[in-house]
Amino acid sequence: MNIAPGIAVIPVPIPYPFKYVNCYLLLGDGAVLVDCALDTPEARPALEAALAQHGLKFADLDRLVLTHHHPDHYGLAGLIEAEGVPVYLLDVELERGHPFWTEPEAMNRTGLELFRRHGVPEEALSNLGREMAKTRSRVHAPRNPRAFREGEVLELAGQRWRVIWTPGHADGHAMLLRESDGVLLAGDHVLERISPNIGVWAYSYPNPLGLYLESLEKAKGLEVSLALPGHYRPLKDFKGRIEELAAHHHERLDYLLGLMNGQPKTCWELSLKLFPGELNTAQRRFAWSETLAHLEYLLQAGRIRKETMGETIVYGV
Repeated sequence: MNIAPGIAVIPVPIPYPFKYVNCYLLLGDGAVLVDCALDTPEARPALEAALAQHGLKFADLDRLVLTHHHPDHYGLAGLIEAEGVPVYLLDVELERGHPFWTEPEAMNRTGLELFRRHGVPEEALSNLGREMAKTRSRVHAPRNPRAFREGEVLELAGQRWRVIWTPGHADGHAMLLRESDGVLLAGDHVLERISPNIGVWAYSYPNPLGLYLESLEKAKGLEVSLALPGHYRPLKDFKGRIEELAAHHHERLDYLLGLMNGQPKTCWELSLKLFPGELNTAQRRFAWSETLAHLEYLLQAGRIRKETMGETIVYGV
């Protein structure tokens, strides 16, 4: 379905709560795919079938451009690259996000150690390890990805798109703006129904929430007529949604401060209070990482303190 001139949206099913990832096919002088879902029995055939409706196979694409390295946007990249299609990422993501998939042993080791130091119990660590192994089985990293840079203008299917670096959801998250008409491929920077996960990981920048709030202000200054996000529906009131997301995070920061009474607590303990209820392993992992991002933001702002008790990190007011 054409969602804007020269752009077809391809909703691909994924095994996550938002159910679909929006891949975008740029058509004109050639064909370029932006994001590519992950390798599941549902996702890959759905993407192939959608391309076939345009008379295309993977090998017919001129490029695959990735907004960031998360599995639902990146997972099929290696298989598409093997068909002779060049794969592109922002240079920051190539250096910081891409190695998560190409150096699994080191990333698993440092990731689990970070969880452990922040109070995640051993049973949860075992579950996290199994969850990550399943995710890795669905991801095919490209072998020779190429880089583009912040501010660069890319010629994609005969269209000119400016690269906008928006760290926060991922260190090297990139949006693409077609300045001729204000259409924005927003990735996961701004979403309609949910707040994108902003989390601290072993390999990420230490204060991603600070970067995300700065990136929201940066995006607010863009001339956007229509934002096409990685999940859910297009956004017409792009600036209004940015204001809602910024307000949401400031409210969560205040709420988290209210939870930090009495004795210092681990990030795991606080995450159970900030995100109560029954969550599956993947959701609990994201809840923990988002809690840590908010704690580190408060720490950088001088509003809380951080200390080590034995080998465990705790936070207090």
